[in-house]
Amino acid sequence: MGIETSKGYKQVMKWLKTTRKKPFKFQTDAWQYYAEGYSGLVNAPTGFGKTFSLFLAVVIDELNSTQESSKAKVVPGKLTTKKVTVQTGLKLIWITPLRSLAKDLSRAMREVCEQLGLDWQVGVRNGDTSQNDKLKQKKQMPEVLIITPESMHLLLAQKSTFNYFEHLQCIVADEWHELLGSKRGVMAELAISRIKGLLLEKHPERLLRIWGISATIGNIEQALNVLVPYEDVLKVIVKADVEKKIVIKSILPDHIDMLPWAGHLGHKLADKLLPIIYKSKTTLIFTNTRGQAELWYQTLLAKDENLAGQLAIHHGSIDFELRNWIEDSIHSGILKAVVSTSSLDLGVDFKPVDTVVQIGSPKGVARFLQRAGRSGHSPYETSKIYFLPTHALELVEAAAIKEAARTQNIESRDPIVMAFDTLIQYLVTLAVGDGFDDEKIYIEVKETHAFRELLPEEWAWIMRFITTGGESLTAYNEFSKVTKIDGLWKVESRQIAMRHRLHIGTIVSDAMLKVKYISGGFVGMVEESFVAKMKVGTSFTLAGRVLEFAMIKDMMVLVRKSKQKTAMSPSWMGGRMSLSANLGVILRKKYNETLDKQHDDEELDFILPLFERQAKVSHVPQSDEFLIELINTRDGYHLFAYPFEGRQVHEIMASLIAYRLGRLKPISFSIAMNDYGFELLSEQPLPLDEDNIKELFSPENLSDDIIASINATEMARRKFRDIACISGLVFQGYPGKYVANKHLQSSAALFFNVFSDYDKHNLLLRQAYDEAFYQQIEEPRLAAALHRIQKSKVIVVKAESYTPLCFPIKVDSLRDNMSSEELSQRIERMTAEAEKKSVRKKNVH
Repeated sequence: MGIETSKGYKQVMKWLKTTRKKPFKFQTDAWQYYAEGYSGLVNAPTGFGKTFSLFLAVVIDELNSTQESSKAKVVPGKLTTKKVTVQTGLKLIWITPLRSLAKDLSRAMREVCEQLGLDWQVGVRNGDTSQNDKLKQKKQMPEVLIITPESMHLLLAQKSTFNYFEHLQCIVADEWHELLGSKRGVMAELAISRIKGLLLEKHPERLLRIWGISATIGNIEQALNVLVPYEDVLKVIVKADVEKKIVIKSILPDHIDMLPWAGHLGHKLADKLLPIIYKSKTTLIFTNTRGQAELWYQTLLAKDENLAGQLAIHHGSIDFELRNWIEDSIHSGILKAVVSTSSLDLGVDFKPVDTVVQIGSPKGVARFLQRAGRSGHSPYETSKIYFLPTHALELVEAAAIKEAARTQNIESRDPIVMAFDTLIQYLVTLAVGDGFDDEKIYIEVKETHAFRELLPEEWAWIMRFITTGGESLTAYNEFSKVTKIDGLWKVESRQIAMRHRLHIGTIVSDAMLKVKYISGGFVGMVEESFVAKMKVGTSFTLAGRVLEFAMIKDMMVLVRKSKQKTAMSPSWMGGRMSLSANLGVILRKKYNETLDKQHDDEELDFILPLFERQAKVSHVPQSDEFLIELINTRDGYHLFAYPFEGRQVHEIMASLIAYRLGRLKPISFSIAMNDYGFELLSEQPLPLDEDNIKELFSPENLSDDIIASINATEMARRKFRDIACISGLVFQGYPGKYVANKHLQSSAALFFNVFSDYDKHNLLLRQAYDEAFYQQIEEPRLAAALHRIQKSKVIVVKAESYTPLCFPIKVDSLRDNMSSEELSQRIERMTAEAEKKSVRKKNVH
């Protein structure tokens, strides 16, 4: 039966008509599939109402099943009706990856319920939810609960869990692509499997629908199968047949630097950013890191003091109340511009925002399109995004992103599998709650995509680990967390239960300390390692304010307002993002097009002189070529190679080539890299010629050579710190009294050594090496790059001085060891030397 004949559908359509809205076909398709009992994934561009494609599906279903209804009287903009009587209890769980999404979603959902006369409560549960609200929810759950994966697991750690889900009809995973490639996605998978299992036990006839929402993702079918891996469920992908108009414009400098370097150009272009801010209603300015956001906020204020009060800064380390005020102020149009990190990337519908600026390369197409969609956030508006390069070569990335956006060449997100630390945490969570039957839970866990390959012997190891501590920790009672009571595995110790609840989650960062004025009032948070470097009187920026460090008291950083104009900017962990594989392919293509002039990209026209210079002093690599530059300077012998595979792959590739060169001749190197290539620098001549290059870059014996060339054990040891925290091996401390990062590291290292020596088959140890190899080393991508190099023509150029391509890599290698002043002086000298050699070469010719 078509949904169009149902009373719920008619009521919703009547309401939409009064608001002068008409649903898109993908929305009505989703409503129909939902009514027929399907689970699935909605894929549509940002701003087209993906939320309503599923929220209204649940509302229509509710209105249809309601026995008491009344004839509706329509008034413009609102459907007035008697309040619909409904069975109270949680009907819809809406999983969201970001806290900033929850507020916006709850506002929109409440408005819909109110205007349809549906007496539904919409609640929010995340790290910002007050204890009072959580207690109210415990007594009476709202009909709609917007929740993070961590808070879902906290619900499962409560007693009488099933009571929460008694009336549940549907679970929606919003921005599913964002969760998919992370352990938070695994948390969502496990929570859904348990809720589905609970309903199956109590109400086998009940149909639980599971839906996902995603805007930008390359592997849409796999994304659905990860979210809904169940064989007995009807599944569908609802794809919108609509296109979002996006205008991408680069902010071009007045002249091009012949030797570009990262960060140099960006702040020079701040003057060109101001007119864009003033001609727009509201502008969101995205940066890739929190430190960069702080710097840009200060730069813009320094350029124009009139922005004071109209410019704000938003990121995850800013105090909750201040973040809330900023989000409300964007909605109401009070703010002219906001400098933000990914904290405002997703789903938030800020109507006044008509312009977005991306500072520096976003390193991925999906991220760029996601941010572009924050402007013109409605179907018929055009999203407008400006690209502001931080160095000249990023203009090629701008051209590459434009092409990728045009051809919808969007990255895939690889799902996480066999995350044993997350599974161990989950089982202890269930044991803290109502307890669990290991045979039942094993079947449920095996049904998830993340653990479908889980072997019975691995399950047996995990059960031994949570009940006795495994082979090497049996002697210590504190690791015997879970015991069997009345046929169920439970945590008896109240202290273990409390400690466990405190650290449910998979995001492990450096210990965060709250920053507070001595006179009172919170500012935000900084990492402990950043504060450890400061002396009393040191000034630093946070939340756009210049603060003076006074002291640390009770794990709180006490500050006062600083009179300094400039100050150091916090550097948070999370560092630099790496170029995606998709973007790398298009980037290599764009490098070819620049000199051929077979393009319509203004960025490539603008950067042409720099490429002509590169061609003159070295070479511009074609798609089927691999460029190596050899340069001798007073620093030593340099090898620059350009695979265009991203910083992370280059770091491992550089170590690999250094190791292989070292086998030919005992030699030591320093290594530097960026997204385009890497540098090996030695004091001795390099044992490299055109005959052995292909052999050096061979994919043969790759795994063995990687293990020999890098300290794989040390990388696994660093990964193990997070694994130890997530699995509960090490306790991270109580709120306000977190364990120092160095102590966490040393505790985790101790376990790593014990397992390495006495428990070789420890699954957490195996996981540490797997994560190091596949996530950090990216071995499959490295192997693919080496295979491509084997098929390419190798071009070796002996250059007289630094070239436009190698200069940014060289500057990056100097930056870590020099002050800003020393660095700028050194760069001036290097630039002058390069110019001198270029002129001399021209005169000789």
